[in-house]
Amino acid sequence: MSNLVRILLAIFLPPLAVLMTAGIGLQFLLNILLTILGIVPGMIHALWIVMRDR
Repeated sequence: MSNLVRILLAIFLPPLAVLMTAGIGLQFLLNILLTILGIVPGMIHALWIVMRDR
C-alpha cells in the first residue's frame, strides 16, 4: 500500500494505520491505548510506526 495512504490514515485513523503496517500485536494495542488517552499521542505513534517501516 502507498506510504501516502498510510500517512493519511495515521493522521485520521491511527489504529488502522498501525494495523495495516504492523499487524495485530503489541504496537497495535499500544496505539489503541494511546488513541484512547488522546488523539495526538496515538497519531504520533502511528506516524512513527509508518515512517519506521519504510
